[in-house]
Amino acid sequence: MAQSIQEIKIKDAKIPLIYEESTYIPIVSMQLVFQNSGHLSNPKDGLADISARVLNEGTKKEGSVAFATTLDEHAIELGAHVGRENFVVEISALKSEFAYAVDRAKALLSDPNYTQETLEHAKRQKIGWLMHKQSDFDYLAAMKLREILFKDSPLGKPYDGTVQSIEGITLEDVQNFIASRLGYDNVAVVVGGDISSQESEAYAADILALLPKSNVARIDNIKASSQKQTVLAQAQTQQAYIHFGAPFAYEYNGSDEYKVKIAEYLLGGGGFGSRLMEEIRVKRGLTYGAYASLRRTKAASYLSGYLQTKLSTQDEAKELVQEVINTFVNEGITQKELDDTKKFLLGSEPLRTETLSQRLNRSFEEFYYGRPLGFSKEQLKKIEEVSLEEMNDFIKAHKELTDLSFSIVTKEIENKN
Repeated sequence: MAQSIQEIKIKDAKIPLIYEESTYIPIVSMQLVFQNSGHLSNPKDGLADISARVLNEGTKKEGSVAFATTLDEHAIELGAHVGRENFVVEISALKSEFAYAVDRAKALLSDPNYTQETLEHAKRQKIGWLMHKQSDFDYLAAMKLREILFKDSPLGKPYDGTVQSIEGITLEDVQNFIASRLGYDNVAVVVGGDISSQESEAYAADILALLPKSNVARIDNIKASSQKQTVLAQAQTQQAYIHFGAPFAYEYNGSDEYKVKIAEYLLGGGGFGSRLMEEIRVKRGLTYGAYASLRRTKAASYLSGYLQTKLSTQDEAKELVQEVINTFVNEGITQKELDDTKKFLLGSEPLRTETLSQRLNRSFEEFYYGRPLGFSKEQLKKIEEVSLEEMNDFIKAHKELTDLSFSIVTKEIENKN
């Protein structure tokens, strides 16, 4: 399985192409990853997602149904989706059908289904999703937590959209977003499967030559608040939904990523092997599960976690989260915890790289975060070698993790008057 990062020249730009050959199964996958074009670059809340939904409605010439039929007839998967930072167009097909799949992608990007009917369909779908989310108390608590941690920033806004913002999106908004964000100069191409690197370059160049020059701005790093706020939202609920977060002073391209993985696993990412689960579920029985992750992206680095508990134990659970994280940061971990974590992370590594999709995603992440191919394998060696003293020095250096803010959805107070 050969892996490489190469460049292809498109007009005035050099485009990175991340490639892996895998001939076990005769399939080919290609992703066009348009950087700085995700949710956080919304001119209007929800616009990136609506734009992806419109792209998934086929071409204007053929219409949604006819275009989808051509894909089904050739077992082709072609679609767009959006994340916080990037906008992705993905193509997947059997090797024998991939040339046709590329032609379908070219047709889609050249002639999106820009009609009012298509837009209204996409908006109805999104508004229905948003209405459903109004009864998803974890979603509401998480959204409020982001608002607390990242006030007055793109990450603190309802970037998925609100009913009002979605209703206000016009066809011109979608056309401008796609024309300005999906450019040949802000894309990275990820290709893998039963295909040569030369074929990959040729197919990618064929698609990218159709695209305009983008007009995107780099997303500035957003710092999480350390003000330790608690916000309560009242709802008709029978339990409390507690989401918590704090700053994490870590650069997304840090060379000691392996230390973050160990700390994250032990604090809240390791299920029954984590401190939060052990103290809050196993010892106190306050919840079915308590989790935390150390998020680290180009946009922001921060601690994020959640749990659900009884209304009567809401305050106790909140205080215990703070206590567990204080103890973790101030006292560090034990040798047994470190040894057990090493065994799990090293032993489960094959499960994280067993599919072509997993390997391509890892290769792209290594590129995206400014790391060489093979960085993740090198980190495994460092996980194996790191000492308890090194780990505790790292954990204790991050006192900012104790600056917790809480967003809690709890029972609505009844008005007895």
